[in-house]
Order: sequence, then C-alpha cells, then structure tokens
Amino acid sequence: MSLRTHARLLFSALLVSVTSVVTAEEPHQAAHIASPDYYTVLKENDQVLVLKMVLEPGESDAMHRHHNETVYFQKGGQLSIESINGGTLEAKVPDGHVMWHQAWTHRVTNVGDDTVIAIIVEDKP
Repeated sequence: MSLRTHARLLFSALLVSVTSVVTAEEPHQAAHIASPDYYTVLKENDQVLVLKMVLEPGESDAMHRHHNETVYFQKGGQLSIESINGGTLEAKVPDGHVMWHQAWTHRVTNVGDDTVIAIIVEDKP
C-alpha cells in the first residue's frame, strides 16, 4: 500500500470517528442557542433552520448540535473541528465549498488568519 493511499485511509477513518457521533437525547443545544455571538438565524420554519456562522481568527463556538445540514462556505479558512467524543479534524476549507453532513455534535475553532463565513441549512426533524 502506498504512503498516499495509507494517508487517505487514515484521513477517512479520522473523519468517520470525528463526524459519526450522534446522541439520541441531544443534550447539547442548537448552534444559534449555544453560541449566539457566532450564529444568526436567517430563516426558520417547520422544514428548515437557516443560519449564518461568522468566526474570526482564534474564535471558537460552544459544543453544539446540528440536524442533517448543508453548509455553504461563503468564506473558507483553516478550521479545527472537535467532536463530542474528543476526536479532532483539521480542515482547510476553500471559499465556495459546499458540504452535506448528517446530524452531529461538535465545536468549531477558526485556527487560521481569515474570517470564516458559512451559511447552514439544517433540516428540521
């Protein structure tokens, strides 16, 4: 197995361990409640919650939960994402990146030099 393939497998395993934890009782609050200084509600109805997240360099939000979500990074940057089980993933997110993620609980820290701005569209359960 090549070093590149091995590194890809390790990254995939880390991503799964960081992102696959979902708690049944949802003990953590939604992002905009747990960290109102970093999240603004743009729209909320029976189907979706739309949030805007702004994290300046060095800022961290509180541990929080999301239901299934689609995230558009208007301005990307260098992020550290800590899961509820303590796993951490470092990610360089490019401007314009779009991702989908199943429900999860995590904390985000901007470890880069640029402000990160993301629009989050979260399914209502």
